[in-house]
Amino acid sequence: MGIALACLGARATHAAELLVGNKSADTVWRLSLRDGRRTGEYRTGAAPHEIAVAPDGRTAVVTNYGGSQSGNTLSVLDLVGGKPTRTIDLGQHSAPHGIRFLPDGRRVLVTTEATASLVVVDVASGDIERTLDVGAGTGHMVALSPDGQVAYLTKIQAGTVSRIDLATGARVERAAGKGAEGVAVRPDGAEVWVTNREDGTLTVHDPRTLAIRRRMSSKGFPIRVTFAADGTFAFVTNARAATLAVFNARTKVPLATVPLSREDMTYQPTMLGHAALPIGVVVAPDRPRAYVAISGGDRIAVIDTQRWQVIDYWVTGREPDALAFIPD
Repeated sequence: MGIALACLGARATHAAELLVGNKSADTVWRLSLRDGRRTGEYRTGAAPHEIAVAPDGRTAVVTNYGGSQSGNTLSVLDLVGGKPTRTIDLGQHSAPHGIRFLPDGRRVLVTTEATASLVVVDVASGDIERTLDVGAGTGHMVALSPDGQVAYLTKIQAGTVSRIDLATGARVERAAGKGAEGVAVRPDGAEVWVTNREDGTLTVHDPRTLAIRRRMSSKGFPIRVTFAADGTFAFVTNARAATLAVFNARTKVPLATVPLSREDMTYQPTMLGHAALPIGVVVAPDRPRAYVAISGGDRIAVIDTQRWQVIDYWVTGREPDALAFIPD
């Protein structure tokens, strides 16, 4: 499967763009960060759920979770040369979801819900180099320590967060909260934050012991968390409340709540009914902007992070979820 728009041919450099995974359209779109214009489209496997971009910005890998039948593939996207989309078959490891590139830029970590595993995949060869058992409880999202030596994995059904030493395979698992899903490591590595969607809480964990240092309220089904590049702010999407909650990452004090739904927008069916259902969120490292995937509205909400308000909505394919940047 190839790139649909001819303008994505080979080029030495490219402007920063946003990648958007459209779960119900089996596509990933490229959007210009200047105006939200679609600059390209990739076909993927069924229900692309998460996206990881290689450190050099030349490749992205997408987890194809599957629909009525669990998927077991990854899609490899050429972000520079325009080569056709390549598929990696994970064999028995089905329902792939969370994904992160390791620092070497050669391998990715992938959670596979159906086999309760964390697999290490060589992107170039497509080989599974290693399989780590993560235990029952629906291992869903994964984050990495800044040095790439430790993985942190959330389990929705178990309501836990796990710390996995990637060198030894040693695993520590601790309670977080009901419906533990979103997970992010503060850029300095000093804390691990988890969104507990059924509890309506955020938990802040010690990165070594996973002891809970702080529990904060974030009502309305908190589903994802990410940080500003400098670690100053934490951003949380509350799916049922249709808000973006912003916290001071140092003091843990709430700074802003940005409404993301609109009365004049028609919403499609989602797991929470006909609703906006914001999920994926990314924060620009070089401009005062955050971007949130409005899954039920087939839009990206563009947020001014100085005024804390939505300044635009960009059109996407059906049911956007995962977001990632293509760097300059």
